[in-house]
Amino acid sequence: MSPMSSEPDPGAGRPLPLDGVRVLDFTQVMMGPSCTQMLGDYGADVIKIERVGAGDLSRWSVGEDPDGGNNPVFASLNRNKRSVALDLKSDADRQAALALVESADVVVSNFRPGVIERMGFGYDDLRRVNPRIICAVGTGFGLEGPYVHKGGQDVLAQAMSGAMHRRADPALPLSIYPTALADYSAGMHLVQGILLALLQREKTGEGQQVAVSLYNSMLAMQMQEAAMWMMRGRELNWAAMPLTGVFETADGAIVVVGAFKENPLRDICRALGIDDLSADPRYATLEQQRAHRAELQAIFRDGFSGDTTAHWLARLEEVDILCAPVATLEDALDDPQTSCNRMIVELEPTAGGPVRLVASPIEMSAAPFAVRRAPPALGEHNDEVLPQPRSSEHAA
Repeated sequence: MSPMSSEPDPGAGRPLPLDGVRVLDFTQVMMGPSCTQMLGDYGADVIKIERVGAGDLSRWSVGEDPDGGNNPVFASLNRNKRSVALDLKSDADRQAALALVESADVVVSNFRPGVIERMGFGYDDLRRVNPRIICAVGTGFGLEGPYVHKGGQDVLAQAMSGAMHRRADPALPLSIYPTALADYSAGMHLVQGILLALLQREKTGEGQQVAVSLYNSMLAMQMQEAAMWMMRGRELNWAAMPLTGVFETADGAIVVVGAFKENPLRDICRALGIDDLSADPRYATLEQQRAHRAELQAIFRDGFSGDTTAHWLARLEEVDILCAPVATLEDALDDPQTSCNRMIVELEPTAGGPVRLVASPIEMSAAPFAVRRAPPALGEHNDEVLPQPRSSEHAA
């Protein structure tokens, strides 16, 4: 795979924000790789340290794939990186990795607490080699506490942070959110921590350890709800607002947000072509609407089922009610807004077929996003990164 573009790069020749920053990436799966990919997207030299013969777990997490270890899951998280395959149980390879630390700015890992230290790459080990090093650590639950040695994973963080328990209707069964919220949010928090540490190092000349966890990131995402509970003892649930919901139409579904207006119920009724329910004493105030949410939702469900999604979107937008179709991922990827936002990047096709990835969501006028390096094959850059000859036993 390699980058492919029919248009000139508008950022060609301009320095990128993280040019000159070297990152040693010991991460795997999603939390850590999403962090280091973001750093690589904006100029950092990311050297991915992988296990000889196996590599990142995500190289094989989807089972059989035409592109093997460069399957879509791995490719989605590992562009703009170089891969070095090392056996860190080998003294020679461990010394080779430590030699890279001397010229590195950041070392990122996302193992259980204690694992990276046993490997000889904990913060105390690293700063003896390079006092300016920034050691960025992602964990499941933190660096101390009752769950410190518990295996961390996105779904576990959803469950233990309280996020999984909260849903629009308590009658609905508990379920797993199908996108890795904790992994991605923690990965982006790790990016923020690294950038803050780099800025502070400019002022102090010193490195430091930066740590985030899946658990903390999921708690932070619920900051409004948590504050309401801790300060007022009351639940805040935006999905359970009385005039908000997902409703099936004759040919699909829409989501309606009845809020941010003086009288949204009146306007929803106008769009539905029914009597103004806000004039009914049962629904006259927000508190009364909350108390009668089930009745209102049943009225809405009945009304919206009678015509198409396009019909109801037009009617709701006429009265300035926030609404949207419930799209599939395929719909969203094909949406003209996605194309306008340049959110799909295409690389040279492989034997497995086209290589199309989601681009960075950050737009910078002076540093446009680009794929400068395709997702690497395992150990592809050993000779490029490691100056000493590698023995055949360490070939990828």
